[in-house]
Amino acid sequence: MQQFVNTTLTGIGQGAIYAAFALALVLIWRSTRVVNFAQGAMAMFTTYLALAVIERGAPYWVALLVALAGGLVLGAGVERLVVRRVAGNEMAAVIVTLGLFVAFQAVASILFGATFKSFPAPVGLQGFTIGSTTVAFTPFTVFILVSVGVVLAGLVALFRFTNVGLRMRATAFSPEVSRLLGVPVGRMLTLGWALAALVGSLAGLLIAGGSLVYPAYMDTVIVYGFVAAVLGGLDSPGGAVVGGLAIGLGLSYVTGYLGSELVPLAALAALVAVLLVRPQGLFARAAARRV
Repeated sequence: MQQFVNTTLTGIGQGAIYAAFALALVLIWRSTRVVNFAQGAMAMFTTYLALAVIERGAPYWVALLVALAGGLVLGAGVERLVVRRVAGNEMAAVIVTLGLFVAFQAVASILFGATFKSFPAPVGLQGFTIGSTTVAFTPFTVFILVSVGVVLAGLVALFRFTNVGLRMRATAFSPEVSRLLGVPVGRMLTLGWALAALVGSLAGLLIAGGSLVYPAYMDTVIVYGFVAAVLGGLDSPGGAVVGGLAIGLGLSYVTGYLGSELVPLAALAALVAVLLVRPQGLFARAAARRV
């Protein structure tokens, strides 16, 4: 019974991390209609910026603000300087993001080195003790869950209750019509990339907390976060959170009862099953098409 409880709690913590990254993918998709495969590499880069600040004696929270600000600027710069050059060509945009993924990892290796470095956590990593039993649920896990909840609430509020969110969605679906209606399409695309990079930076810090970082430390999370986003639906922030928790729990159970070597196969099976049964995701609304 204790193994089941600890496995479940571990899955919740891991699932929240996948959900954070999936939220960044949902945000960039809803605001620009582009799947950014460089999202993880950009998050890794801003995490190294935070680590550089911490190594110079600054507190964790200052480093957090630096990473979030860095993500905001980095996302806006990537859209303005690179992605905008291939605007209107979805395939070219995907290829560009793949190239950026490789480029950011290479630059990070040059600037920060390819060795493993320890990244601190803002709160404790010791599991809570209930009676005489210590469970696999830590203050840092609580911090992760609260952070994901805040991001989810912010995205829902942005897209449902603000004019900026409405303009961002209109720009993503029909930039030509949006321009005719007076929407500053260029600014909305830049804002979408900037906000997505900010959320991705937060995800990178949550993943790095209390563990080791290196230029490729986000690679596994990119895969599982993408599976979580597809599972929940790339149009649904709530679906991204549910998908992240589902993937985290599922992979934790596979690790605990079947073996860690089967985790990639289980993630692939989940992705294929969703694409075959409901390709738009479990929580995405089906769009009606006129013919």
